[in-house]
Amino acid sequence: MNVIIVFPRPENGKNIKRILMQSGFEVKAVCTTGARALQCMQELSGGIVVCGYHFADMMYQELHDYLPPGFEMLLVASPDICDAREREDIVCLKTPLRIHELLQTLEMMAGELSRRNKRNKKRPRQRSKEEEELLSSAKALLMERNQMTEEQAHRYIQKRSMDNGTGLLETAQMILSLMNG
Repeated sequence: MNVIIVFPRPENGKNIKRILMQSGFEVKAVCTTGARALQCMQELSGGIVVCGYHFADMMYQELHDYLPPGFEMLLVASPDICDAREREDIVCLKTPLRIHELLQTLEMMAGELSRRNKRNKKRPRQRSKEEEELLSSAKALLMERNQMTEEQAHRYIQKRSMDNGTGLLETAQMILSLMNG
């Protein structure tokens, strides 16, 4: 699980990094500003941001607003700040920080992110309007020329796609090229 640490004081970030690395977490970056943390996140597909409540350039709420998809936030702050936070989707650990609580919380968050990623991978990707039109054109051509039903045409494209090891859209494009060529 990718971890990015963001604290205004470098020594705080380095101490947390040491603890996490010893426990098997992959710390990708230790940052002192929100902008730098966001730059680091752009190179990753997801992970957990462990941070304090303010940095030189922004507060934790603003950083949370800019988090790319696939990232969660673990806020480490005083009890007053944790109790006053308005967002329920930010996990908060109160200071003074206990190492076992930090590790247990990160393991829980990593497990939840992993489960969410698996669920999202199972969902079929939404096709664009152009992609839908391409697929429909190939089916229409098969239906017209080969007297197939729409379901038969779709199955035919799927089978050719699997047999050739190509994507459905690429196969539809090949059918259109061959039959119209």
